[in-house]
Parts: sequence; structure tokens; C-alpha cells
Amino acid sequence: MKRFIVVAVVLLSLLMCCENVFAVTDTATSSVVIDMDSKRILYAKNKDEKRLIASITKIMTSVIAIENKNLDDVVVVGEEVLPMYGSNIYIEVGEKLTLRDLLYGLLLRSGNDAAVAIATFVGGDEKNFVKMMNEKAKQLGMNNTVFNNSHGLDEDTKNYSTAYDMALLSSYANTLMEYCEITGTRKWKVSTNNKTYLWYNRNKLLSLYKYATGGKTGYTPKAGRTLVTTASKNNLNLTVVTLNDNNEYTTHESLYEYAFSKYENVLLIDKNNFTVDDFFFDGEIYVENSFSYPLTKEEKALTKTIVDIYKLEGYEDNEKIGEVSVVLEDEELYKENIYVRLKKEKKEGILSKIINFFKGLFGL
Repeated sequence: MKRFIVVAVVLLSLLMCCENVFAVTDTATSSVVIDMDSKRILYAKNKDEKRLIASITKIMTSVIAIENKNLDDVVVVGEEVLPMYGSNIYIEVGEKLTLRDLLYGLLLRSGNDAAVAIATFVGGDEKNFVKMMNEKAKQLGMNNTVFNNSHGLDEDTKNYSTAYDMALLSSYANTLMEYCEITGTRKWKVSTNNKTYLWYNRNKLLSLYKYATGGKTGYTPKAGRTLVTTASKNNLNLTVVTLNDNNEYTTHESLYEYAFSKYENVLLIDKNNFTVDDFFFDGEIYVENSFSYPLTKEEKALTKTIVDIYKLEGYEDNEKIGEVSVVLEDEELYKENIYVRLKKEKKEGILSKIINFFKGLFGL
């Protein structure tokens, strides 16, 4: 079997000027910055330390609701809201709201009463809903997370997680269109059968930082201030998580500025412009997916794309003929199959047949 390997070093031009250096301000006990698309960790401090997480719990509460119910369903508030204290939206027993409106109250105003109303409606009761939360956490690889309630209050039951686990959750939640819409909303007006509410988003970063796109706040005396936010710039989509930070908004802005200045989202495989010398093939080669990855300027010069073609002939249409991988130093970042599409012969049309007939007839 014939086989050849092409190694192409991705030499993207380096800027001649010195890279801007940002002094990071980070007063959190635990913190992390990750790229939501690749899940690459761009900055971390005590990222795997288990801590109480307070109301950023409600990110998972919203994910379970969005994935399991129609957001236009009407929820009749029950007595489950009566024991709730702290941060509430003050809904009343018998009041009717859509699940969507409850999620706005949950994520914009951090309503503990909204959390238990959602949990009861979606899960049947709080206990079953918490089971759903923990099952989802396991699916997402949140290996150091335990949920015991839907709201984040920690006097009776406690929710523990890590900065890294919550960043994984934030990354997943931001693949849900409804979650992004709600957490990026500055204010929301709701009218029910009882009264009208006007809710403003408690996430101050939406006003303080121009690249911010959403997130969720949290606080209890035991957990301290917890905050999850997201921001996008130059095709980099990041999330920052801080646990126990009294200067959380300054920390978040500083961490974003650090990451945006240091990393660039580099297109390493372009499915719309993927070629290997056509000399070897009768057909068109292609890959099904593009691949981008956040890299520093120094890392760009060390990144390679390796094309491994192991079948040069006797292939069928859309058959796999090799692989392309992206390697940073000794680490393989990504691998994608390469396929070949056979060239289809054009069928001879009627007019072409007539012309060719007379050419043959008269010896042309």
C-alpha cells in the first residue's frame, strides 16, 4: 500500500512589536478563564478547590429547565415558595407565570423562590430535580461538584463545586440559545394574574465591560461573592469564574483583558479551503469540519498541521483516505478524517450529441 505524510508548519506572521503585558488583578480564592469553544484553560488559580458556590447554582437550575420543558408552559406557583428567604422575586402561591418568565426572575434577580417553583414544576419535587442536576453535572465532566438544592442557599443543604467545574457548566449553558438570551438581557417586564414586575439584571459586568455577554451572580455569607460571566472579542468566546471574591467585577475585567491580549483564536483547519496536491488524486479531497484554537503568538510558530494520506488509488466516492491532525509541540490538539469525492463525468446533452454527430459525419 502506498503511503505518504505531509507535514505543514503553521507559520503565522509574528508581530514585530513587543506583546502587551497586563498585570492581572485577581483577589478571588479560586478563579479560572477558559475558552468556551475549545475548553482550553487560559488562566487558573486554585481551579479545582471545592467551595460553596451560592446562587451560581442557578445556572444548572436553568439548564435543566430549558432542556426538559417548554418555556411557554404556564407554572402555577405552589407552597414550595413559602420557606424561601434571602434573594426572592416575591411570587405568591397561586400566581401564574410562564416558565420563561420564571427563568428571567431566576437568572436576572436570582430568585430563590423562582428556583424552587421551577424545580417543582420540572422535576415534580426538589429532591428529584436535584437528582437531575447531579446527573447533568456528571455528563458534563463536573467531577468535583455536588448539588443538594436548586437555589444555592447553604444554611440547611449545601452545593459544592470548583471554579473549573463551573466554567464547564457555563460553557455548556452558553450553547443553549434561551440561556444566552436571558443572561444577556438588561431588564425584563412580566405581567401575571396578580401583578406586574420589572426586573433588572444584577450582573453589573454587562454595564461595566463592553465585551461582556452574560453570566450569573451569587452570594451567601459562607460562600462569599461568587460570579460567572462570559465575554466575546475577536472571535474568542470566554468565560470567567471567581469564587469568594469581594472585588469580583474588577477581577473579571482584568482576567478578560489578560486573556484577550495574550490569545488569538487561530483557524488551523479550514474545511472551505482544504487542499493537498491534486497531482495525487482523480477527485476532490475534503474534510467535514474546521478547527480553531486559542494560541499565543509564540505558540503559533510551534503549531503544525500533519496530513497523513494512506490511500492514493482504488478508492470509492466519499471514502476516508487519511487524517489531518494539529499538534502543538508534542501535544495533539485535534484530529480530523480526510475524504475524497470522485469527479463526476458530465452527461452529454442532446445539442452536444447533434453537433458531435455532424462533426463525425463530415469528418470535422
